[in-house]
Amino acid sequence: MEFENRVLSREISQMLYEAGMTMGTAESCTGGRIAEAVIATPGASNYFKGSIVSYVDEIKVRLLHVDPQVIEEKTAVCEDVAIAMVKGACETLNVDFAISATGIAGPGGGSKDIPVGTIWLACGSKDEIVTLKLEDDEGRDVNLMHATNKALQLFLDFLTKHITKEETE
Repeated sequence: MEFENRVLSREISQMLYEAGMTMGTAESCTGGRIAEAVIATPGASNYFKGSIVSYVDEIKVRLLHVDPQVIEEKTAVCEDVAIAMVKGACETLNVDFAISATGIAGPGGGSKDIPVGTIWLACGSKDEIVTLKLEDDEGRDVNLMHATNKALQLFLDFLTKHITKEETE
């Protein structure tokens, strides 16, 4: 999967670089793994501005402007928080696009309502965001690896639809 992440990262790199656009990440459960995969491609400083690892709710609220009431009512592991993290990262990092991840990687921390392996991914711009919910628990390491890979794929798919060939030529 590491090789696949490198391929995805190169494709993302090419699209963003040629379009002159920027990105960042807002990560909770993945702890910077998505950012690490993105910067594995040489020249990432041309389009990647940074990452906010918001492992605790306080940082989601303070740096990413996630509504604390949403966290209180729905928990930090929900689609609304993943979306808010993308918007907050776009604003705080001053980037065109962002990827976010929030979830429970395991082995503990899950509940009946939100079991281990539940991870919400989101990506997009301040104005348009797509999400994906992962629900399989294959152990912490695999859960995190899978979330990183799916986040990159989700973002590449988003860019493919939103950056036209005219912008990249």
